[in-house]
Amino acid sequence: MSAIVRIQDYRRKPPYQHFTRSELNQLLGLYTSRVIRGEWRDYAISIAPDAARFMVFNRSHENPQFVISKLDKHKRGLSSRHGRYVVTSRERKLKQGNSLDDVLGVFERPLALVK
Repeated sequence: MSAIVRIQDYRRKPPYQHFTRSELNQLLGLYTSRVIRGEWRDYAISIAPDAARFMVFNRSHENPQFVISKLDKHKRGLSSRHGRYVVTSRERKLKQGNSLDDVLGVFERPLALVK
């Protein structure tokens, strides 16, 4: 007696994009420093086959204030000169680069004279 088997049940599922441990340490370090200053209050992490996203919220019931994305390097249409890390705010691209350090530089504040 034979059974019918669907091949798609046994195929490998596409791997999800994810942040490495060192990338998560960088993101959570930045998040912690901003929480201490009272600027950020909540975060969420989203994983998908095409991108991993670290979203920062000012209040948990609002839209994210910033989204730090790690895009799939094999995604069609993504050239190496644009980079695979992107920081967006309210659907506006703030910075895109090849390393997480490059794009997190957008959160560094310039020194200002206090009167």
